[in-house]
Amino acid sequence: MKSYQVLTIDSLAAQIYENEEKLSTGAAKIGQEYIEKLLDNQAEVTIVLATGNSQLKFLDILIASHKIDWSRINLLHLDEYLGIEGKNSASFRFYLHERVEKRINPKSFNYLIGDALEPIQECDRYTQLLKKYPIDLCCLGVGVNGHLAFNEPQVANFDDPHWVKIVKLDQQTRWIQVSQGHFKNFDQVPKYALTVTIPTILSAKKIICLAPGENKAEIVKQMLQEEISTQCPSSILRKHSNATLLLDQQSAALLSSPDEESGEN
Repeated sequence: MKSYQVLTIDSLAAQIYENEEKLSTGAAKIGQEYIEKLLDNQAEVTIVLATGNSQLKFLDILIASHKIDWSRINLLHLDEYLGIEGKNSASFRFYLHERVEKRINPKSFNYLIGDALEPIQECDRYTQLLKKYPIDLCCLGVGVNGHLAFNEPQVANFDDPHWVKIVKLDQQTRWIQVSQGHFKNFDQVPKYALTVTIPTILSAKKIICLAPGENKAEIVKQMLQEEISTQCPSSILRKHSNATLLLDQQSAALLSSPDEESGEN
């Protein structure tokens, strides 16, 4: 019985599931099996985590499996608002501490400090951590404007010389944070953020990218069926040799229908 459809676009494998629940289960299965395989062959593993609503069920399922030896896992994350405290419920440090770190016992959990007194030095500090812990697995979501982490179209650089940088956030991105209830109003949303850059993301040995929901349909179409460009930063995943994009029927609704393969999960 078919459990998902597979579209291959350039080097990117896109799996289309019936709904977000099945997508999240599929992503957790891919992640768990890959991590277990790595741990069979190396002493420790480095994972970079994303935040956002697309990651919630995936992370819950991955952690609930109890099959991963987290004591051998080094964790980092993709981005953080500039100037925000870790105890602020809208911060990504808070999200990851509450939803991940408190539930596992990792070898290390390395946070981007959004309210660091010297944010440029914080970018340098995090760069050194990323160099110390080469990325085995990077978990991603896709913004409605195609951003990866906070690499917005106007600041994304496929040849970025930096590993981590400070960027100005797109107004659409800031409004979405309000609509999702993370901030009470637009003025509360920080104007700037710290983000891991596109080349750093692409340095990961494996990438799992989740993009469920009707609101992602337009950008998924652009990502997969228009030219690879910083106008849709996530389109660069089509050049990664080991990336999987997971969609549901809603986010894949606008895709044309090239030849498809069936898959089982």
